Amino acid sequence: MENISDTTQDILSIFGESIINNESLRLLNATDAKYLKDAKLNFNSTLTSAHLSEKECGLIGLSIAANNQNAILIKFYTNYSIQNGATQEEVAEAVACASLLASNNIFYRFRHFTQKEKYGQIPARIRMQIMVKPVTGKEFFELLSLAVSAVNGCEMCVNAHEDSLIKLGATEERIFDAVRIASLVTATGKVIY
Repeated sequence: MENISDTTQDILSIFGESIINNESLRLLNATDAKYLKDAKLNFNSTLTSAHLSEKECGLIGLSIAANNQNAILIKFYTNYSIQNGATQEEVAEAVACASLLASNNIFYRFRHFTQKEKYGQIPARIRMQIMVKPVTGKEFFELLSLAVSAVNGCEMCVNAHEDSLIKLGATEERIFDAVRIASLVTATGKVIY
């Protein structure tokens, strides 16, 4: 990449020189696009929240990166989570949540879209033991599940997880921040991959 902008250099310092040949980044760097500056600031805002700990921000970022199959962001958020106190079990659970919700979101979107009573009566036969006693705690696992469901566009799951979170005592600000982070991690993944 020729003539690397200051913003692109900042991004390379975060994610490493291995992304220097990333086509999206190259196109944005070519004009020092204002969006690239926004993307960097938006990414940085995924790392902190007034309503979530840094560890929780990292685990949400990891779950969404895993959901979106973004190896660079998976590595970044894994390291960030561990640096902020996450255990290997919590890191694994964030990835497992993305996998479980991928199946649940497809299944429940189908039930919701068809709106046939018969499909609601047939057992799902999807193993969900991880939801019974998550290592991250019930409230935070629901928060991860909500964030992944929002990214995957499952209205039924979003409503169910948001309702569970409210019943578990989560604030609307905490819920909102989790979804905000999920949206920004997804956006970052369109430029960093």
